[in-house]
Amino acid sequence: MPGLQKLTVSREELLMAYLGSVLEQKRTTIKNLLKYGAIAVNGKRVRQFDHRLRPGDELTITPLKAVAAGRQLEAARIHVVYEDDDLIVVDKPTGLLTVASEHNKTDTLFFRLNEYLQQRDRRRYVRPQVVHRIDEETSGLVLFARSPEIKQQLQDNWSAVEKTYWAIVEGQPPEAQGTITSHLVESRSLQVYSHDHPTGASRPATTHYRVLQTRDGFSLLEVRLETGRKHQIRVQMATQLRCPVAGDLRYHAKSNPCRRLALHAGGISLVHPKTGERMKWQSPLPGRLARMFPGSRSSTSK
Repeated sequence: MPGLQKLTVSREELLMAYLGSVLEQKRTTIKNLLKYGAIAVNGKRVRQFDHRLRPGDELTITPLKAVAAGRQLEAARIHVVYEDDDLIVVDKPTGLLTVASEHNKTDTLFFRLNEYLQQRDRRRYVRPQVVHRIDEETSGLVLFARSPEIKQQLQDNWSAVEKTYWAIVEGQPPEAQGTITSHLVESRSLQVYSHDHPTGASRPATTHYRVLQTRDGFSLLEVRLETGRKHQIRVQMATQLRCPVAGDLRYHAKSNPCRRLALHAGGISLVHPKTGERMKWQSPLPGRLARMFPGSRSSTSK
C-alpha cells in the first residue's frame, strides 16, 4: 500500500464494500485497517465495517505501519496538535529531549516525530525542520517546519512569534506583574548566569511575567518571552525575582512538589508564513502542575 491516501466518496455504499472496490488489498488487510483505526471518515476514525458512506464523504487511509508509529507517539505522550503543509505543532512531555545531545542521539522528540512521518507518508515523506527547542525537563508546545525555507522564515521573524509559558515558582514575586531584562552568559559547565550589565559573551534577555494565583507558598505565573535564550525563564526567575521555578534544583529551588520541573510551554501564536493568517495553539497545564492550582485558566484552556 502506498502512503497516506485521501479519497472522496462518489456513491452511497457500506464502508467495507467501498474499500474492497478501491483498494487492491486482501479482505484480511482491509479488516486490519478498520480494526487498528487506519480509516477515517471526515476526519473521524471509523472501525465499523458496515458504516454507511454518503456522496461527498472524505476518506483518509493510513498505512498500518504509520498507525503503529502513531501509537508509539501516543504511548510516549506525544501529541500532534496541528499539522499542515508548512507547519507541525507538537505537545512534548517532560523528560524528553527536543533534539539529540552528546549523550542521547535517538530518544528525542525529533527522532520519534521523524520516524512517525516516515512511516506515514513514505513516498511523500519530508524531513521535519527544527525551528526551536525547549528544555528536556520542560513540557509543552514545540514548532517544526515542513521545509528549510519555512524554517528560515520563522527563525528570521522569531521575535514576532508569541511564546507563552506557565511556571510554578517558589514564593511570591514582589510585583503582580513586571518585565525582567538581564544579560545571560553560559559557562563551560553549561550553567547559565544572569547579570544586570552586559559582559563580553553575554546575550540580552527580556521576559514578561504576570502572577495568576498564589497559594501555599507557591505562585503560578504566566510568562511571555521576547527573547528565547537557553534557560532564560529558569535563571531569571531564580536570580532576578528570587523565586526559582519549583523543582529546578539546578537553579537553587528548595522544593519539588510536582516531582518535575514546574515549567510548561503553554502557548504559541504566529502569523502563518504562507497564508498570513494569525494562528494560535494552547496546551493546558499537565496534571501534576494543574493539581497545585486547580481551576486556574491555564489548567483548563484548550
